[in-house]
Amino acid sequence: MRPKQLQKMIVDALKDAKAQDMTVLDVRKISDFTDTMIIVSGTSTRHVQSVADKLVRTLRAHGVRATGVEGEKVGEWVLVDFGEVVVHVMRPQTRDFYNLEKLWSDAKPVAIK
Repeated sequence: MRPKQLQKMIVDALKDAKAQDMTVLDVRKISDFTDTMIIVSGTSTRHVQSVADKLVRTLRAHGVRATGVEGEKVGEWVLVDFGEVVVHVMRPQTRDFYNLEKLWSDAKPVAIK
């Protein structure tokens, strides 16, 4: 699967799971471990866990497996690694604290369709 197809599938799954405040960053020029980083918020720890779980299950149903999932038990910040695309699902307070958008401010924002 091409990276753009994977990115669209992930964005669609996140929208379907009611993820909030989505940011998509093209990090190819500043990272050697992934091409795209997607950051979204969930309203609570349960919602964060649910968004991440639905993302993993939806992509698995399309034959795409995550290479790693971390933080799903606590639910403050769940990282889902699909290789070319890394997804961060975070509670708003956690997202504000770590401010990944600022950390990766050299990345190119990607328009979400």
